[in-house]
Amino acid sequence: METIKEWDIKFELVKTKKGALLHKITINDNHFFLEQNPLKDSKYGVAYRKLKNMYPEFYMFWEIKNNKYTGRLLTGVILEKSDIDAFLSDILKDENYKTFEDVKEEIEK
Repeated sequence: METIKEWDIKFELVKTKKGALLHKITINDNHFFLEQNPLKDSKYGVAYRKLKNMYPEFYMFWEIKNNKYTGRLLTGVILEKSDIDAFLSDILKDENYKTFEDVKEEIEK
């Protein structure tokens, strides 16, 4: 594997005025991603709470660039190998992918 570009990214745990602890990923002074507040009674707050109950290591981050909300969302989930199929089946609402071989590739160094 060859590094093409590198960023110095800061990962923080921040506390809101109302006491919610959220993760923040800072790309640079004018660009960051802030975790959806699961305590908010909003469309995405409620959805996030439900997703976190199903998948505790699921994360949603809203992009803020040049002090403006962009409407873009970064999502990710950290799963054990044994939980991947259940997650994919839930998200895809289909299990066709299971007909393909699980190829384990070595990571190039």
